[in-house]
Amino acid sequence: MNGENENKIISVISTLLLNNGITNQRSNKNLTIATLAGDGSSRKSWRVMEDDRRLCLAVAPPSDTAQDLAEARASRFIGLHLLKKGVPVPEQYGWNEEHGVLLFEDLGDEKLHDRVQVAKETGRWLEGVRPFYGATVVALAEMQVCGADGFDPDWCWDSPCYDKTVMLERESDYFLRAFWKEYLGREEPVGLREEFGQIAKQAALISAGYFLHRDFQSRNIMMHEDRPCFIDCQGGRMGPLAYDLASLLIDPYAALPFDFQEELLDIYLDRIETLISVNRKAFVEEYLLLAMQRNLQIVGAFSFLSQQRHKVFFEQFLQPALSSLNSLAECELFAGMEVLKKTVRTAVTLLPKVGRH
Repeated sequence: MNGENENKIISVISTLLLNNGITNQRSNKNLTIATLAGDGSSRKSWRVMEDDRRLCLAVAPPSDTAQDLAEARASRFIGLHLLKKGVPVPEQYGWNEEHGVLLFEDLGDEKLHDRVQVAKETGRWLEGVRPFYGATVVALAEMQVCGADGFDPDWCWDSPCYDKTVMLERESDYFLRAFWKEYLGREEPVGLREEFGQIAKQAALISAGYFLHRDFQSRNIMMHEDRPCFIDCQGGRMGPLAYDLASLLIDPYAALPFDFQEELLDIYLDRIETLISVNRKAFVEEYLLLAMQRNLQIVGAFSFLSQQRHKVFFEQFLQPALSSLNSLAECELFAGMEVLKKTVRTAVTLLPKVGRH
């Protein structure tokens, strides 16, 4: 976003603040609209303050292309839907359809990931985050079931449902292209694409009748008044239950110990069973398939962001992401996937030799 466009968007923000009664002509003189640092997204964000008082956050798409505006619209309408269903997402204060600008509640700066980092500085860090993760997986189960009720696929900007096409094009192929070929500079292993196809074929059989956030990890969970609140829901769509849970539990930002992951899986299942009927044994198999898909996506995304967009922050998490992928590949469910196992083991050994920074 160039300077001229940014000035235009700030003008839109000021108008939205006035039109929605957040500010008036007098208080507008004491406003500060400060740019916030981005994460993986290209969207632009601002914090709006009146003197020392936080009023709201503002988000705008990186451009006015049809795709960027569609993503902004998804953020607006999916967010409103989740609010109506009682999901802990930010309140919305204003919306400009033409420019895709959204004003919403300022939940502060502390992410669940920040809590993890602080807790890890202590000797018993899991005790410091256990209640927050427990509350998060319970709220996740509720969001998935309640959020599916009345969900309109027309709100989605990317795809209306998580399916085999998404798995192959946006996850396993992302791993192959962005990580294996571009980041590591390696030739595609013979037979790997076929094994990815087998995994996606099995995963595509899982029921996709629930709300799916699709980027449910510790940096998209704000800690507001000691309770988890979910942000960045613009990628929401219909999908399977276990995907978002896997996203949280194998999240490389937090690198949760395996036994803690199992503990949270049990807490989640205890809650989801009060909402719908679930076969625990079948769910665990579904979880592993979807965790594999998500892990491939994570490695691809971190490679792309660090190498192509030069966001070096993400490169430090490639190693834990690969370690998680290696552990998954060794599960009995993937016993016949010899090319996959060899590829991931090779990647683990190669990564320290090719780190860019």
